[in-house]
Amino acid sequence: MEARLEKKSMLWINVLSVAIPVVVALLLGIRQKFDFGAWTKTLPHVIGIINSLTSVLLLYGFYLIKQGKIEQHKNVMTGAFLLGGLFLVCYVAYHITNQSTAFGGEGFVRYLYFFVLISHIGLSFVVLPLVLRAYYFSWTNQIARHRKIAKIAFPIWLYVSITGVIAYLMIRPYYV
Repeated sequence: MEARLEKKSMLWINVLSVAIPVVVALLLGIRQKFDFGAWTKTLPHVIGIINSLTSVLLLYGFYLIKQGKIEQHKNVMTGAFLLGGLFLVCYVAYHITNQSTAFGGEGFVRYLYFFVLISHIGLSFVVLPLVLRAYYFSWTNQIARHRKIAKIAFPIWLYVSITGVIAYLMIRPYYV
């Protein structure tokens, strides 16, 4: 019974790991934007805050686990996980209601921005199935498996969160 449940859970994780990026890409491709009101213009700033908080929680969660504070670690990492979901909702809401903002920087800073942005986006696709698996293994008390995948997921997730903040700070002057 347990093996069947895990197989079903892994199937769902795989489906979500593919479906979420595909759905986001399709939604971003919609040329006709929806009008949910002017409040959606504030979402990039909310997203920057979410990425900042996620980075802090990831670092704090890492600290807690190194201190052996397992329950606190679980709570903090659950907070980071939930912020990831909130990020996704805000990101989609912004991009289905607003045109993309062009980066106005020139020279080296332009190349730097696009490196940060492209690596951020690319690794966000990579980290999604890792985080989902790490969370699942923790939830099902498969600590050895959780630890093994978390060692891979953590630095990627932290990089994605921090580069999200950096990309936001770099493009912030160009929001209308």
